[in-house]
Amino acid sequence: MSAGLLRRHALSIFRAALAAADPAEAVTRHLKRLDLARFRHVYVLGAGKAGSAMAQAAERVLGRRIAAGFVNVKHGDGMRGRTAPRRIELNECGHPVPDARGTAGAERIAEIASRAGSRDLVVWLVSGGASALLPFPAAPVTLEEKQAATRLLLASGADIHEINCVRKHISRIKGGQLARMAAPAAVEALLLSDVIGDDAGVIGSGPTAPDASTFAGALAALDRYGIRERVPASVRERLERGAAGEIPETPKPGAACFRKVRNTIIGSNRLALGAAERRARELGYRTLVLASGIQGETREIARMHAAIAREVAGAGRPVKPPACIITGGETTVTLRGSGLGGRNQEFVLAAAIDIAGLKDVVVFSAGTDGTDGPTNAAGAVADGNTLRRNPDARRYLENNDSYGYFQPLGDLLITGPTHTNVMDVRMVLVGSKK
Repeated sequence: MSAGLLRRHALSIFRAALAAADPAEAVTRHLKRLDLARFRHVYVLGAGKAGSAMAQAAERVLGRRIAAGFVNVKHGDGMRGRTAPRRIELNECGHPVPDARGTAGAERIAEIASRAGSRDLVVWLVSGGASALLPFPAAPVTLEEKQAATRLLLASGADIHEINCVRKHISRIKGGQLARMAAPAAVEALLLSDVIGDDAGVIGSGPTAPDASTFAGALAALDRYGIRERVPASVRERLERGAAGEIPETPKPGAACFRKVRNTIIGSNRLALGAAERRARELGYRTLVLASGIQGETREIARMHAAIAREVAGAGRPVKPPACIITGGETTVTLRGSGLGGRNQEFVLAAAIDIAGLKDVVVFSAGTDGTDGPTNAAGAVADGNTLRRNPDARRYLENNDSYGYFQPLGDLLITGPTHTNVMDVRMVLVGSKK
C-alpha cells in the first residue's frame, strides 16, 4: 500500500469521525423528545464552537416557541443569509483568548436567563470552546486581566481541567452559576463534550452543572506551574479571598438551583472514534481503538504512537498490518519557541521524526473543530518519507513551528469551520507490504 493511499484513507476515516460528531443531528433528535406544551416560554442560550449549528437545529425544532435566543460563537463561525437562525442571535467573539464581544454576549445571556420564570424552559447549548467564549469576569477582575491569566495558563501547559478551575472562580456565570440565574425555570442543557471523561462540570466550565472545584484548587493550579505571582493581582487576590472563605463558593452538588436542571451529553470523542473504527474496517484495516482519553505532553504522546507504528510494521504487534490504530483526547504543548502551530501539528511533526525511513506508515492528527492552535489548519499528516522532503524537522520542532514545517510540504489539513468539537482524532496507519 502506498503512502498516498494511506493518506487518503486517513482523511476518509477522519471524515467519518466528523460525521458522527454532527451536533445539529443530535440537538434535533433530543429536542423532539421534549414535552414542550407544559412550558410558557422557551429561551435558547449557549456558547461554543458548534454553537451556530446547534442553534440552527434548535430553531428548526422549536420555531415560534422561542421567546428569545442568544449564542456566543467563535469569530468566523456565524451563519449568514438564509442559513442563519432568525430567532436566535449568533454573537461572534474571541477564542481562545476572550474579548469584549464575548463579555457583552455573556451579559446578554445572563440577562435572558434571569428573566425566565417557573413555567419557562431554558435550552442551554454548549460545545467546545465555551469557556473562552463565555467571559463574564467577577469583580475586581477585568476582561484584560482574565485574558492575561488565560494566556499564562495556556502557555504553561496546564490541562483543560486546571484552566477551567481557574476560569470558574474568576467568573460570574461558570461553575453552575448560570443555573442559579435561571432558577426556578427548567433547564435542558445539551452538551457536546470536548473533555476527557465527559464530565458536565468541566464541559464549558459547567455553567449549569454542580461545581466540585474550589478556590483552593484554582490556587493550587497556579502554584503547580509557578505562575501565582505572575497572574494579575486582581486574579490572585480574588482566589486568595475565596480560599479564605471571604467570597461565596460556586454552587455545589445538592444545591436547590439544580432541582430542575438536566445535563445531557449528546456527542463525544468516544462516539467519533467508534465511527472512525467502523470506516477503517470498511477500508480493510485491522483496527484498535487504543484510548479516547489520552492526555499529556504532545511530544511524549507522539513518541509513544511512533513506537507503536514501528512495532506494528516490524513485528505485527499489537495488530497485524494492514492496521489502523486510533486514539482520542487532547494533549498539551509547552511553548519553548516562537513558531506557529498547534498540538495536532506538533504531534505529527514529532512522530514524523521517529518514523523516518519506515515504509507504508502514515501518522495523522486533527482537531474535530477544524482549528489547531492559532492557525487555520485542523492538523497535519506525515509518512516515513516526510523527513526526506525536509530534513530540518528537529529545528522546527524545537521552535514550536510545526505549521511552518508542514505548510510548504502541503501536508496541513485545512477543513474550515466544522461546527463541532469533540477533541482530537489521531491515527497510525500501517499498510500491507503486499
